[in-house]
Amino acid sequence: MANRHGDFIWYELLTTDADAAARFYETVIGWKARAFEGSDIGYRLFAIGSTDIAGFMPIPADAKGMRPGWLGYVGVDDVDSIAAEIVQAGGTQHMPPTDIPGVGRFAMVADPQGVVFYVMRGTMEGTSTSFSPNETGHCQWNELSTSDQAAALAFYKSRFGWEKGDAMPMGEMGDYQFINHHGQTIGAVMRRTPDGPPPAWNFYFGVNDIDVAARAVSGHGGTIHYGPAEVPGNIFIIVASDPQGAMFGLVGPRIPA
Repeated sequence: MANRHGDFIWYELLTTDADAAARFYETVIGWKARAFEGSDIGYRLFAIGSTDIAGFMPIPADAKGMRPGWLGYVGVDDVDSIAAEIVQAGGTQHMPPTDIPGVGRFAMVADPQGVVFYVMRGTMEGTSTSFSPNETGHCQWNELSTSDQAAALAFYKSRFGWEKGDAMPMGEMGDYQFINHHGQTIGAVMRRTPDGPPPAWNFYFGVNDIDVAARAVSGHGGTIHYGPAEVPGNIFIIVASDPQGAMFGLVGPRIPA
């Protein structure tokens, strides 16, 4: 895979009802779901057009206490060394480096604040465009809500080379700190609210019309927790959860009626 070390290369939904999740996201985002050939664990793919964007699967039976949620994959040059480095830095290894034939090598880890994500070295040809800030149906923004913003920024910078970008003041919540990678803004890090969800990554997927998408979320069993709200660039976001409780975001324009 031709992506650079530190790129977001894939997204994955772990859920309690894969069939219901397929129907929900097909309606809300316009993805098409299909089985991943050769998978013996019920792994499926979400695609927009002919481009695969994300995977989804049932939460494994042995994953005690895991709640439905979206996880991101960060591409790395060496999975084993990065996984070991994450543990040395105070993080956790939930799944050791493992090979997926024809796909790549990956590990499930968590940062020192407990936020779970994957690191992966892909072996497939081409460049992942799962993260593409201007493409509908792709992830357009990666947002980390954390209990220690300064520590999280230092952790990810040391592992993946991410840099601080601009920042937006958010009053008592501190700054909404943009993060850059190779000159591109890929997301932001913010301090979680004391009464909010646990620290986690939240991923915003692009839609053609934020109001149409918001109605689809509410009309098909999801819950909108915030928005639609305008953000810089004359676009709007919502933060929502799907019917199984997995948090996600949507971003897109507001189309006049």
